[in-house]
Amino acid sequence: MLPFEFEYATPRKLPKAKSISGRVVVVDIAFAGAGSKGFDKITLPFIDGLGERLRGWVDHHDHEEHRRFADDPRFVLATKAEHGACPEMIDPALVERIGPVDTIVCHTDFDGLASAAKWARGGVEPYDGCDADAHAVDTRLGKPSPIGERIDRALRARSRDIGLFGVVVRHLATGLEDASLWQPIDEAAAELVPIEQETRRAASSYETFEPDLAIVDVIEGYTRVDKTLLLLLGQERARISIVLDRDNVSIAAKFDSGLNFVELFDMGGGMPTRVSVPRGRLGEVLAALGADPDVASRYGAG
Repeated sequence: MLPFEFEYATPRKLPKAKSISGRVVVVDIAFAGAGSKGFDKITLPFIDGLGERLRGWVDHHDHEEHRRFADDPRFVLATKAEHGACPEMIDPALVERIGPVDTIVCHTDFDGLASAAKWARGGVEPYDGCDADAHAVDTRLGKPSPIGERIDRALRARSRDIGLFGVVVRHLATGLEDASLWQPIDEAAAELVPIEQETRRAASSYETFEPDLAIVDVIEGYTRVDKTLLLLLGQERARISIVLDRDNVSIAAKFDSGLNFVELFDMGGGMPTRVSVPRGRLGEVLAALGADPDVASRYGAG
């Protein structure tokens, strides 16, 4: 049994501070952004609610509120350009400096779970190359190792499965020593195959527009797709890929493209080269990207 409790979260879905046990470290959880005063409504109340029980917060997502904590040694904050993944920010010296914690709050993707496991191991990688795998997965630059890909595929297939998150953290935190834990991971990963097939079918409907945009609308005619993969497939057709669904507009470009959608769309924080905004902002998004007004009309945004 690991001597920690784990809480799985996203920037806009944090646990209640009072429900978390003891001393806390937060890893790979971005400050909430995307408008509507997300930081003030979500992140700051969580920080204030934990109070002195918050012993550390380590993250690598851009946010204008990072400067607020520049003099607080508990906060180890970087930009995505400085650190493509969070585990590479964690080492034995940092874990020792922060001191004992009882609960690790982490993001629910490979990057976040690997960060939690590395913290549980005192700042030591769960396996050789885990940091590099997290970097490859989170930036989509390069290719992760077979181990990293195996775990990432499982998490992409079951992106809301808390039970799977627990299995992955346990497997990583114990250095992959229990081979039986691969079974539930591989079972989850197998579920990604039909999702990938549907995603590639959706990608065949991409349309390209000036200036270097690829757009696909998946609001109708498709079952579940892998949005990350769909955005990557769009980037094979144009510099910027856009996926439209019923509620959101997802925009992405390559990690090393030099683009910063967080600034362009005045979002406050997030990953510069991948953002999501409400569908109602589609017209604004396309105008900011330099698209002809007819493109917005084509997709129902006047």
